[in-house]
Amino acid sequence: MAETNAVRFINAYNSIDQSLRSIYNFRRNISFADMIRRSVPLNSVVRRYEDKLIDYARLRNAIIHNSTEEMIIAEPHDDVVADIEHIAQLVSSPPTVLQSIPRKEVFVLDGNTPLKKAIELVASTGFKTIPIYQDDRLVSIIHSSRIVDVLGDIIKQGKNIDEYCASTPVIDAISSQDIDKTFTIRGERLTVQEALDIFYNNRKMLAIVITKKGNFLERPISILTVADIIDLNKIVDDYDVRS
Repeated sequence: MAETNAVRFINAYNSIDQSLRSIYNFRRNISFADMIRRSVPLNSVVRRYEDKLIDYARLRNAIIHNSTEEMIIAEPHDDVVADIEHIAQLVSSPPTVLQSIPRKEVFVLDGNTPLKKAIELVASTGFKTIPIYQDDRLVSIIHSSRIVDVLGDIIKQGKNIDEYCASTPVIDAISSQDIDKTFTIRGERLTVQEALDIFYNNRKMLAIVITKKGNFLERPISILTVADIIDLNKIVDDYDVRS
């Protein structure tokens, strides 16, 4: 016998409730609505669907507390059931980035590479963000906007740009910038939700370098930049765990 919409709705609701409590260690005595509000800065899916989830909590309470064995007080509409099941899938079975977005070719630079060569690589490849390795360790990234900042400072100082770019290692050119806050590294199991949260919680973030285990001694297998945020959000909208 097919499940009723009310049963499907309650099952999806319970999945969201249990998943969030497990992920963020919320106490059992915290209400669902309070848990949702506390999850907003932590979870991009909850942040997107906060108002709906609060409304669905009220509907859940009406179904649970005002129904009897003989009569369900409210049978949710098909669209409502599909919507809460979609949200439950995203919370409990979030898609990974590598499952959802084709792996990108990633160019890397040695930290001792002259800044001139780095600029030429950015120009020839069209990649605005390139990881920098030194002694086989990821130490930084170079981004086209950062290059512009560096060259702007050189002009202000009255130095010769050609000489500076030819003689300055790329790692030295960006070492004075607040670069450690503009990139991070994660493993191949990074979820779309986690990636969105990283960009949301640090507006200076330019890139997420993805390696197999999230180790600074590994070479990148893909990279996410702020330009990917639109695609990440679309994945959240369209994702169906059954597909």
